[in-house]
Amino acid sequence: MVNFRNNFQFPIERERETIGLPIGNLSSQLFANIYLNELDQFIKHRLKIKYYLRYCDDFIILDNNRQNLENLIGQIQFFLECQLSLKLHPRKIIIRRINQGIDFLGYVILPHYRVLRTKTKRRILKRINKKNLPSYLGVLRHCSGYKIKESVC
Repeated sequence: MVNFRNNFQFPIERERETIGLPIGNLSSQLFANIYLNELDQFIKHRLKIKYYLRYCDDFIILDNNRQNLENLIGQIQFFLECQLSLKLHPRKIIIRRINQGIDFLGYVILPHYRVLRTKTKRRILKRINKKNLPSYLGVLRHCSGYKIKESVC
């Protein structure tokens, strides 16, 4: 399994200050999904990857063979640089066994269940109030978080 978390790096750091949209802005999520559709097509149709999942700039590729995953990194980097003028963030490419869990979108996904990432759990417990309780309960609905649900309700 390869986990490419927050994987895009701007080529010139100064540009980051003067162009683009704020992180978390709904428009930035929409534009990321539109812009990266070419990456989706490349991975699915050119590389013929069966187990690929992407949300905005985070994506995961699953494979039983570590060497296959390592070979994909160079191909994806080349495509992103040449076609989309993007770079993968070198410190955020992770290859690991699936039974170690996939850290993705605030959860750690294991073969038979999901749990909240520790950092996400701490953030929820720190910021919980009556206004955002339904939102946090929605997050907890998608994982094995019975103890956390009990502590916030």
